[in-house]
Amino acid sequence: MRKFEKSKGQYIPGYKTVKVKKMQHIVEVMAVDKVTNGFDNIQKLSKTHYLVKDTGEVLEYKQSENRAQNEASLRRTFKKIRDLINNNFSGAGNEIHLTLTYKLNMTDSKKLYDDFRIFWQKFKRRYGSDYDYISVVEPQGRGAWHCHVLIRANKLAKLFIPHEEIASLWSHGFVKIKALDGVDNIGAYLSAYLADVELTKETLPIAVLEQKEIKEVEVDGQLKRYIKGGRLHWYPPGMNLYRKSKGIVFPEVHQMRYEEVKKIVGTATPNYSTTVTILEPENEKVLNRITYEHYNTKRSRKETNQ
Repeated sequence: MRKFEKSKGQYIPGYKTVKVKKMQHIVEVMAVDKVTNGFDNIQKLSKTHYLVKDTGEVLEYKQSENRAQNEASLRRTFKKIRDLINNNFSGAGNEIHLTLTYKLNMTDSKKLYDDFRIFWQKFKRRYGSDYDYISVVEPQGRGAWHCHVLIRANKLAKLFIPHEEIASLWSHGFVKIKALDGVDNIGAYLSAYLADVELTKETLPIAVLEQKEIKEVEVDGQLKRYIKGGRLHWYPPGMNLYRKSKGIVFPEVHQMRYEEVKKIVGTATPNYSTTVTILEPENEKVLNRITYEHYNTKRSRKETNQ
C-alpha cells in the first residue's frame, strides 16, 4: 500500500499549469508537482487480483487491501458527488433538501431505489417537469437506508412545498424538508451525512479503535463533531450511491497557468490549501506530489463585508 502524507499547501508559481474546476462560487485548483512512473507498475486485473508489471507476478489482494480499496473508491465517489452538487446547487431560494426515511428498519437497497423512482414520478405528475434532482443514499448502523434528495426548481425564484404534500408522495415513513438558504458549500454540508458519522458514546469506539480523524462541522447552526469516514464501512461494495436527472451536469475541468486563476477568484484567498505527497512505502520514493487549493468566493465576500 502506498503512503500518503499531508502537509500545508505548498507555493504554486504563477507560470505553472494547473487544473481548475469552477462550480458556481466554489473553485478548486490542482497542481501536480512531480510524477514518476511508479504508478504504472501495478495493473488491476479484477476485484481480487492485480499484476506487478516489472516482475510479471499476478497477486491476490489481501482482505485488508480490498477494504481499503473499497473505502478509497467510496471517497472518490463522494468527491464526484460533492462536485456534482456544488456545480448545480448554490443555496438559492429555489432549492430544497429532503430526507426520506422509513417507518420500519428497511435494509433492501433495491427497494429504496424503486420507491424513490415512484416518488419522483408522482412528484413530476403533481408539480410538472421543470425540476431537477440528485438523490444520494445514506446507510445507518442498524442496516437501514435513508435517501437525501436535493431538488431545484428551474422556473421559480422561491421553492416551497408543504410538508404534508411531500409526505403523501413518499408514503413510506418520515420526511424532513430543509431550505438551503445560507449554506455556502452544499456538497460539504451533505457529505457530513454521507461519509462521516457523528461522534457519540455509541460511535466513540470506532474513532478509538480505528484511529479515525475527528472534524467539526456546522450543521443547522450548531457545531458538531464527526468521525471522518466513519460511515464508509456500512456501504456494500459496488453499490450505486446516487441518481440524478438530466439537467444535473458535471463541472468542466480547464487547464491554465496558475496566474490566470486570479481572473476567476478575484481577490479571494484559498479557504484551505493542502499538499499530498504519495510515496512508495519500501524506499520512501516520491511518486507524486499534488497541491490542492479550495476557494469559496461567496464566503470570501461575506468575510470581506464583515
